[in-house]
Amino acid sequence: MIKKYLLLFVIAIFAVSCSKKVEVKGKIAGGSPLERIDFAEASGVATLPLINIGVDKDGNFSGSFEAPKNGMYVINYAGKQNLIFLKGGQSINISGNSATFPNEYVVTGDGKADNDFFQACQKFLMTYGQTLNIQELAAGDEAKYVKGMQKIEADINKNIEENIKKFNPGKEVVEWKKTDAKVAILNLMVNYEMTKKQMSGNNPSFKLGKVFTDYETKLQENKDSMIKMSPFYRQYLLTKMSSGFQTFAQGKAQGKTDITTSELFSEYLKGQKEVSQTEKDYLLAFVMAQSDIHPQTPAATTDKIKKIIEEDIKDATIKADLKKMQFAINGFKVGDDAPEASLVKQDGSAYKLSENKGKPYMMVFYASWNPYIAEGTVPVLKEVVNFYKSKMNFVFVNVDDTKDQFTKTSNALLKGIQGTNVYGDGGLNSDVAKKYGVYGFKLPSFVIVDKNGKIASRTFNNLGDQDLITVLDKQTGLSAPKVNPAAQLQIDPSALQQAPQTAPAPVEAKK
Repeated sequence: MIKKYLLLFVIAIFAVSCSKKVEVKGKIAGGSPLERIDFAEASGVATLPLINIGVDKDGNFSGSFEAPKNGMYVINYAGKQNLIFLKGGQSINISGNSATFPNEYVVTGDGKADNDFFQACQKFLMTYGQTLNIQELAAGDEAKYVKGMQKIEADINKNIEENIKKFNPGKEVVEWKKTDAKVAILNLMVNYEMTKKQMSGNNPSFKLGKVFTDYETKLQENKDSMIKMSPFYRQYLLTKMSSGFQTFAQGKAQGKTDITTSELFSEYLKGQKEVSQTEKDYLLAFVMAQSDIHPQTPAATTDKIKKIIEEDIKDATIKADLKKMQFAINGFKVGDDAPEASLVKQDGSAYKLSENKGKPYMMVFYASWNPYIAEGTVPVLKEVVNFYKSKMNFVFVNVDDTKDQFTKTSNALLKGIQGTNVYGDGGLNSDVAKKYGVYGFKLPSFVIVDKNGKIASRTFNNLGDQDLITVLDKQTGLSAPKVNPAAQLQIDPSALQQAPQTAPAPVEAKK
């Protein structure tokens, strides 16, 4: 019996150590239920929110999510972002004040040592960066510039070592911080290189000396690890490639009007023999996410991107993440079957989307906490419904956190608007949200399904979009009057920015 309990204990310890789940809870003083907290992987190529957590009237929040790996994550709240270091299996408590959160936050419980270390390093960098005069360094020769960079590296590493002794953080966050310091210096160096090249008149034979290149090589002792960890390292490599790629693209794109940046860059990478496949996968994914995956991407371009993801990306995780991102941003392909999903009405009875078969319908995804729904969406929605209701159905899909909130919200916001009110149990974690790629940054959103149950439109975020009106007219045979495109507030564009673009830069130098 003792052996049995000992075995169970060992299994329990092993299960905890291998868990990827992170439990987060905390309180934001002055927090509002109209604001949400979400977390995204900072090092990923397609940084969709892993969870979207509500804040109650007292500022409390709690939730859990699967962390893809131990590392740095982006925490978002009220349009502001910061980084936080998380490990699978942690239960972490985060607190702050609504005026400054998450720019400033306090971690207690699991993760305290790691994040105290990280924040102390960041605080040093903010102060240290103001003492630097990069322009003065750049005005000198490359030997002087390299010495300046070496001093910056030494100063940062000295601070890191001091903070290791003070906070006793884990090895992983220390490795991240040391890599982050190297990447910051590499970006300063590539900026110097680009400036000097421009000063040479973009002479194709321009190159820097051995002192510069040797130090640059030394900073990149483990390139594959760096590119997996740091979006800023990917940006460094892309800057290094920019001149060669521009020359390549000008030749390939000449006379063509429908070629995409992703196609050109994919072809360019195939000729770069010195670039590893890992680097190629991350860089191509980075370019695709920035250039060709956005809400207005034409269907033809979306198909091209799908083909590049399938054929040219070799890493299975990157491939899967890009597909997930593309679906979240671009939605279904017109003509796809509209999937059935688990939905319930206010009375608790099940509802099937197939009940609409034989008549086109519009799905409207919304939540009470979305800032645009009451003032921006509902007035225009009333007009749209009243105009088209004789020829099509409307299904209002609520993705609030609880069924009680759904009932209150649908009764308050949609009273008197003809349509079917249904709830996705679990909100943004519901079956319908997953099948239709619904995230907090996409609310409200609208998709049209034809009378045969086929997707008839891309996902829209603006009822005033003329393309949406065109699809509605086509599906109903009606002809709507022109709608002012500004009739409804647009989706917040900052919500679509990816973590690699928005994570705080490691060093800010005084100009």
